Amino acid sequence: MKSCEILSVDPESPDPDSITRAAALIKTGGLVIFPTSSFYGIGAPALDAEAVDRVFQVKKRDPEKPLLILIASLTDLDALVQLIPGTATRLMKAFWPGSLTLVFEAADRLPRNLTGYTKKIGIRLARHPVAISLTKGVGAPITGTSANLSGQAACSDVADLAPRFLDQVDLVVDAGRLGGGKGSTVVDVTADPPKILREGGIDAAKIQTVLKG
Repeated sequence: MKSCEILSVDPESPDPDSITRAAALIKTGGLVIFPTSSFYGIGAPALDAEAVDRVFQVKKRDPEKPLLILIASLTDLDALVQLIPGTATRLMKAFWPGSLTLVFEAADRLPRNLTGYTKKIGIRLARHPVAISLTKGVGAPITGTSANLSGQAACSDVADLAPRFLDQVDLVVDAGRLGGGKGSTVVDVTADPPKILREGGIDAAKIQTVLKG
C-alpha cells in the first residue's frame, strides 16, 4: 500500500508549479485526482490505452462502459471525432464550457478501451480553472470520469474519497469542497435527432430549446 501525496491549490488561480507537476505525471501514464466543477475526477492520458485500463481497474468499472474525456479548447475536438454534426455545434455554442457531455463517433486514433468498445466517445470542454490548467498542461485530452467506485456516489471533497483511491493513484490535486449537485447532462449527437442519455446539470428542456431553435 502506497502513500499518495495531496497538493492543495487555489481553486481559482492554481499554482503553476503544482499544475506542471500533475500534468507531468499524467503525461507519463500516471493517475491524478483533480477537481471538476461538481466533483473530483480521475485524470489519465486519454490516448494511452494502458493508463485507461488502470482507470477502469481502480474504479472497478465495467470495461464496456466508456470513459468521458476533457478537452481544453474547441480546436482539440476535430482530431478526436469522426464528424461534428450541426446539432453538436449549436449545443456547444450554447452550453460549453459547462455541464454538458456530448457523445460523438470516435476517431480511429482513440483507444478502443476508452470508448468501451462502442466506437463512441463522450467529450466535455473543461470549465473548472484547475481542470482547464491541467488539460492545457498535458497538451492532450484527459479522462474526466468521477473519482469513485462504479455505482457509488461521486465525491465533492477530497476528505470523502475512498481510501482505495488514495492507495492507487499517483497524486491528488485538492481545490477544496466543490459544487456537487448533478453531474453533466449527456447527449448523443450521433443520433438524429440527438438523444439525451442522462439529464444532469442542464435541463432537458433547455437542450430541446436549443435544438429546435
